[in-house]
Amino acid sequence: PKFVMQLLAGIFFHFTGGIASGSFYVPYKKVHGWAWESLWIIGGLFSWLIVPPIAAWLTIPGFADIIRQANAATIGYTFLFGVLWGIGGLTYGLGVRYLGVGLGSSVMLGLTMVFGSLIPSFYYQIYPTLGKESFEVYLNSRWGLIMLGGLAICVLGIFFCGKAAVQKERELSKAEKELDGAEYNFTLGLTVAIVAGILSACFNFGIEAGKPMASVANEIWKAENGNRGEFLFQNNVTYIVLLWGGLATNFIWCLILNLKNKTYKDYSNKSVPLKTNYLLCAIAGTTWYLQFFFYGMGESKMGNGASSWILHMAFIILIANLWGVILNEWKGVGRKTYLTIISGISLIIVAVMIVGFAKNL
Repeated sequence: PKFVMQLLAGIFFHFTGGIASGSFYVPYKKVHGWAWESLWIIGGLFSWLIVPPIAAWLTIPGFADIIRQANAATIGYTFLFGVLWGIGGLTYGLGVRYLGVGLGSSVMLGLTMVFGSLIPSFYYQIYPTLGKESFEVYLNSRWGLIMLGGLAICVLGIFFCGKAAVQKERELSKAEKELDGAEYNFTLGLTVAIVAGILSACFNFGIEAGKPMASVANEIWKAENGNRGEFLFQNNVTYIVLLWGGLATNFIWCLILNLKNKTYKDYSNKSVPLKTNYLLCAIAGTTWYLQFFFYGMGESKMGNGASSWILHMAFIILIANLWGVILNEWKGVGRKTYLTIISGISLIIVAVMIVGFAKNL
């Protein structure tokens, strides 16, 4: 049936976005001789300023006119949520730095998933809006309860990933931690990760706030294509404004760190492989943007209800943890710890399948 095909396409697009997001930090790990703030902002210029308008230009004719004609409230709220999400994105980088790709991503994205998927439904419970799902809809429908069950299983999987990291913390000696090459600091990393996870949920709120712009792009496309379903790339216009907010936060903070740490010399330091560093940052930044490029495609197939956000986040957590295993972040741990991380990953895979097919079960 057509609905099942749409569902499978949506899951595939969310999976592809998950690969992009769970993998974007890997090129940063290959950058040599640059401070974190230097590589983060160079990558960020691609993520938030250069690539989004190129993607919109390639997919939405007249995207600039849609932004120009949007009302001030739509632009303002979309930008504001971008600023708040930007703070989350900024601390995300620090979380990965102190906890490693696997655990850092798990804690932050787990919280982002819960807040991002449920808060809009609470909002629509208070302010009912046509075509939007309130929390009551989830509680009073079979598929809604199945989806919430899938969310709970995913949170349990994230708990196991976190538990594995605590076991790793106990098992690794200080010498091994230093050999591991990561600036491992569990307490600081966890604090940063919690803040990042909560604020990062603002991206989903920003997509909701910018929906009037996406709807215009959708209607124009439908008029030109004889109502053949929903426009795959409608969210690309919203991302431009949303990511301006993210850029503002990150650029200011990284500039402050560049001045404070005197790391502004990194960009022209001839003793490091400059061309390679710039290229790696460009790849990381572009890969980061692709997560939302594909999220937008998945969302146009499945809708921007909780299912889309949960799937997107679950795939990111899954891929990030698999990278953690591939990059030997669990090297030197005992069998029990290794089984715990594998259990966490397995539960997340089960949750993905439950949430993905909730409306069809």
